[in-house]
Amino acid sequence: MSQGCSTISPSTSCGHCPQLELCQKVTLRDSGSTGNTVARTRVCMAFAESSYDTQATHFNPSDGSTDYGIFQINSRYWCSDGKFPGKKECPFTCNQLFSLQNSIACAKIVVQKRTMTAWDGWKAKCRGQNVSKYIAGCGV
Repeated sequence: MSQGCSTISPSTSCGHCPQLELCQKVTLRDSGSTGNTVARTRVCMAFAESSYDTQATHFNPSDGSTDYGIFQINSRYWCSDGKFPGKKECPFTCNQLFSLQNSIACAKIVVQKRTMTAWDGWKAKCRGQNVSKYIAGCGV
C-alpha cells in the first residue's frame, strides 16, 4: 500500500492512492457493517489480484485463458475476448473490464454465481484475514 494512504480523504487525488477510488465505488450504499465488510473484501481482493492495476492482464498457459482488469476476471467464463465461444456471464468484452465500473459490475456477477472463492488471490491473502487496512482512510 502506498505511503500516506491511511490518511487520505475523499478529496485526495486517486493517482497517489489507487484504492481510494475503488473504496468509494465498491462501498454499498447502506450504512451497515455489511457495506464496510464488502468494501474491505473487494479492495483487498483488488490488491491481491492486480495490486490495484485496472489495466492488468495475466495469461494462463494451462488453459489459454486470460485474466483482465483490477479483479483479474477470467476470459473463459466471464468476458468475451474472442478465444472462447459461447455466452459469457458478464455483459462485457474483456477489454471493457479495464474500466473500474465495468469490473465492479462483473465482479458482483462472479460473486453471485461462484462466491469470493472464484479468486485465488482472495483465498490466499484476504479470506479469514483482518483486511481493515485496505480501506483505512476511505471514510467507510
